[in-house]
Amino acid sequence: MSRATAEALNPAQLPAKLIAKPLAPVKRLPNAPLRPARRVATRLPNGLWRNRATDAALAWLLPVALLGLWYVGAERGWLSEQVLPPPAFVYQALADLFASGDLWLNASASLQRVLVGFLVGSSLGITLGLAMGLSKTVEDYLLPTFNALVQIPVLGWMPFALLLFGIGEPLKYVLIAHAALVPVTLCTLQAFHEVPKRLLEVGRAYGFSRRQIVTDIVLPSAVAPIFTGLRLGFTKAWLSLVVVELLASSEGLGYLIAYGRQLFQLDLVMAAVVVVGTIGLLIDRGFEFVERRLNRGRPSKTGRLA
Repeated sequence: MSRATAEALNPAQLPAKLIAKPLAPVKRLPNAPLRPARRVATRLPNGLWRNRATDAALAWLLPVALLGLWYVGAERGWLSEQVLPPPAFVYQALADLFASGDLWLNASASLQRVLVGFLVGSSLGITLGLAMGLSKTVEDYLLPTFNALVQIPVLGWMPFALLLFGIGEPLKYVLIAHAALVPVTLCTLQAFHEVPKRLLEVGRAYGFSRRQIVTDIVLPSAVAPIFTGLRLGFTKAWLSLVVVELLASSEGLGYLIAYGRQLFQLDLVMAAVVVVGTIGLLIDRGFEFVERRLNRGRPSKTGRLA
């Protein structure tokens, strides 16, 4: 570069407007303009809709087929009315129960018993499962005896419960609570055993105390498995309710089944069985819906072959 060129590029000789001034430091970035969030409409692919419709149709295929066989067998005389009444008789029995108010009276009595027994049994089950899950010593003392006692079915405790509580309502509450206690306790304990070890290691690395590890790591991870235990516990409680009402009760859906059997009114028996299955199915679907919401975002541990 020549001397003349160097002198021409000397900043001291350039006009002031051409010399770049140093920028002042930015103390705070300006706020971004607020824009309303746009809702993007998502549509499921046609193939996914078809798969869901096919699955829903397949779920109803077997019940509709059984109902059709029942109707055809009753119309053709293949099934005796003393063995299995026609669907029309069962429908008429349901209509009579609904019109007379006996259906609501017996269903409400059964629901009250199962709710009280389930709440007592599930509360004791969660408490016992928490005690064994938080203390290895408590688990070593109680779990072997608990595993031995739960092998006895509900009917096996019936003679002892009759001697202790009589034939009144406490008997039903105790047996229903026992049925709900077992799965809730075992699922709560299993939930503590299945807490990811990496989360525990991260908590210890951050200096969490034992109380913080339990409240911030263990309990949030155990909520979904505990709810699964509650769902199983309610199923067991509902089944035990019908058995208890069959043996010792003067009202309830199980009592309707026993009453119809004694009078050889099989249409009444089938009508009560339909009501028991419908109520149990609806409550189980409610538990399943809440369980799916709790398990949303959690990785699935099981897979499907196809």
